[in-house]
Amino acid sequence: MAEARLDKWWSGGACASADPELFFPISDSGPSRRQAARAKAVCAACPVLRNCLAYALGRGHLTGIWGGTTEEERQALRSPRAASARSASGA
Repeated sequence: MAEARLDKWWSGGACASADPELFFPISDSGPSRRQAARAKAVCAACPVLRNCLAYALGRGHLTGIWGGTTEEERQALRSPRAASARSASGA
């Protein structure tokens, strides 16, 4: 059931026509940082960015760029402080 819902938005992702390797930099520095920036640029124009980010946040530990965020950025979004800020803003 969850996979069927995934397919509904997944195929509409801007990443569908991009090299999958782009979204999985091997480190957080040097050329990998530039690679992550290029991946995030693809995400920025994606019509399903929010679905992708919600999927990644719900899955916990996923490597790579998902929903325009790195693993570390998603960890920060899941933190209690971030959750409190989101609920305070009505998001």
